This record gives sequence, structure tokens and C-alpha cells, in this order.
Amino acid sequence: MEFLDLGPIRSVRGSVRLPGSKSISNRFLLLAALAAGETHLHDVLDADDTRHMLAALRALGVDCTSDGAGGVRVCGAGGAFKVKQAELFLGNAGTAFRPLTAVLALCNGDYRLSGVPRMHERPIGDLVDALQSLGARIEYEGAQGFPPLHIRPAAIEGGVVSIRGNVSSQYLTALLLALPLLGRRMVVDIVGELISKPYIEITLKTLQKFGVEVAREGWSRFTLPAARYRSPGEIFVEGDASAASYFLAAGAISGLGEDGAVRVEGVGRDSIQGDVRFADTLREMGAEIESGDNWISATAGAAAKRRGKLKAIDADFNHIPDAAMTVAVAALFADGPSTLRNIGSWRVKETDRIAAMAIELRKLGAVVDATADSLRVTPPARLSPATIDTYDDHRMAMCFSLAALGGVTVRINDPRCVAKTFPEYFNVFAGIAA
Repeated sequence: MEFLDLGPIRSVRGSVRLPGSKSISNRFLLLAALAAGETHLHDVLDADDTRHMLAALRALGVDCTSDGAGGVRVCGAGGAFKVKQAELFLGNAGTAFRPLTAVLALCNGDYRLSGVPRMHERPIGDLVDALQSLGARIEYEGAQGFPPLHIRPAAIEGGVVSIRGNVSSQYLTALLLALPLLGRRMVVDIVGELISKPYIEITLKTLQKFGVEVAREGWSRFTLPAARYRSPGEIFVEGDASAASYFLAAGAISGLGEDGAVRVEGVGRDSIQGDVRFADTLREMGAEIESGDNWISATAGAAAKRRGKLKAIDADFNHIPDAAMTVAVAALFADGPSTLRNIGSWRVKETDRIAAMAIELRKLGAVVDATADSLRVTPPARLSPATIDTYDDHRMAMCFSLAALGGVTVRINDPRCVAKTFPEYFNVFAGIAA
């Protein structure tokens, strides 16, 4: 399908069962593959990114059996992978490419890692520099500082490694997931500010579930003990909190009219995912939010209903960069200009999201001011019909579907790009839309 026309959507109402979290699924799969023992994972996301991870693990000699219903049984390698030579294609899956780079650099083998053209434009130099400081042998097969990579056998030495924290939290995640393979105490020092801290919280809690307790001094130093991964036996993947943002925002926007309320199931107030805090942002914008252990619901609050608008917001979104994209589109329904700050990490994602969001929001009639790390969105008096380009970025396609709630038809180009994390997104969205 080359495009999909949406709307105008009068209202949304209903309940949505979320797919498994991409971030958690790929972390659990990798650690299950490295752990001693068999792990039965439930509710694993079935999408492009996790398929790339599973294909890579199988190529590395790990027995991974899927049951077709979200369950995967993984027979762990009990340490470094037994296959010592492989060529891995990882698409545009950063949650697979970055951690596998670090893990394979410590496996004393010969590996080549590549992806789609956009993956080869996403920087990885900081992670490679950190690994090379420990003795890893990693060569760039294209542009310096970017994939594809060739990893060669190497002796890993030293007990302290430093990495910049202000480019991508996936670099630190990759190191934390890989270093327990060394079986000795290791220290990771952060240079500068650490961004996207909630994603590091996911990583630390994942390590804990597989038997590795990490001590940290604030967000500047992480100390890993001399411990090996152990299978937890059975483990469940939470629903995707980033995906929840689209449906919760839809409930709040639709609720500005006569009708609209959405409940998401699979993630709740006790989630380990930072993006669950998107619900707090919606509340600040005037939404009425309720939540339980495994669910969250959203509609418009009384004041927002009276004025027919959400409240404009000016906030730092360093902690929830993915869900912040949904805020940018929700700002089209606000009572004034909204400013999203500290989102510089958008520029090294699946596309340059700051540039892409600015272009597409302007098509809908918004006035948009973009800087290196911020976006200011002034909503129009009335939205304009628009054809939205998605840049092979799943989140662009999903968040701009909300514009159809503004009384206009929105054409989404290349809607199939949502297969990266949520293949059934548009069917699920249609199921709650009138």
C-alpha cells in the first residue's frame, strides 16, 4: 500500500490491547540468549525490529523457538555466543544493532554488521570508541563513525570505560548489556549529561531480572559486579508505552468534542517504561487520566471540554523523546504555541525527526520554529488537509494519524513503515474510530 487516507474522524472510543514493548522485547531476547538456562518469554513484540534480533540470535547459534502467539523459548548460550563468524543484517533496528555491536566485540569472533541505508547514517562512533578503549577491534566499512562494521577477534582488558551520555542512551545500554560477559567488576563513567534516563532505567531493571545488580552514583557512574547472566525461567514483556501515547492522545483530543475516551491495556502506573509518563504530560495539557496496574485511560478534562482546546505546553522532553513526537501533533489542538525542549536526540533516530516533524506540521497549517534541539508549534485556527510523508519512520506515520481528528482528511504515505514496531496499528486505530 503506497498511501492510506484517514478521516475526517469524528471521535474515538474504546479499549486497545497494546503490542509488546520493542525496547523490552529486544533487551529480554538478547539477555535470554546470553544467560545460562532456558527462558520462556511471553508477549514478545512481533515486528521488524524483534524479527531482526531473533534472526541475528539464530545466526549466532542460539535456539529460539516462537509459538506464534507472542511466546518465545530461548536456550541461552551461558555466556559468549558459540558461533564465531557471522554476517548479520539488522535493518534499521537500533535496539538490536547497538547492543549486538557491544556484545559481539567481547565475543572474540569475526562478525560483520550492516543495515538499511538509514542505519548507515545513524552514528555509532561513541560506542565504538568506548569498546576500542577496552581493546576491541572494530573497523568501519563505510563512513568513519557509522555502520556497517567489521568486528575482529580481540583480547579485552581494563576495568573502566567512559562514554558520552548526550548522543544516544542506546550506547550506554549497549555497554551495560555487554560487560557482564567479561565476568569481572567493570565501571562505566558518563561524560557530560546523560539523556533519555528512563531508557537506562529499563536496562538496569532488565539486568536485575537476569541476575546482575548494577550500582550507580547518580547518573554519572555505573558499577557492574563480577556476575554472569542467569535465566529467570519465565518472563513477561510489558505493552509498548510509546505506542500507548497515540491512543491516549486520541482519547484526549476526541474528548474535546461530544464524545471520546480510550483505554489502553498492557501497561499501567507501575510500568518500568519511562514513556508511561506521557500520561502526565497529557494531564498537564488538560486531559483526564485514570490508571491501574495494567491499564491507562484518557479523555478530555472538564476545563478542556469547555474551551474545546487542550492547554499549550512548554516543557523539557529529554526523558520521553519518542512519546514527545505525539505531543508535537497534539499541540495542533492546543490553545496557543507549545514548545518541546531538549529533543536533540530526535536528529539521530530513524530520520531527522526535528526536521521531518517541522515539514509535516506546516503542511497541516501550523507555524513551526525548529532549532537544533527544540520545536515550537503554533496551531492554526483550522487544520488543512494534507499528505504526510513518513520518511520510513514508524512514529511519523502513527503520530500524524491523530491529525484526522481535526476535521480533515489526512493521507499517510507509506503506511507500511509501522511494521517496524506495530504492524497492525492502522487496523487497531480504525477499530476505535468513528
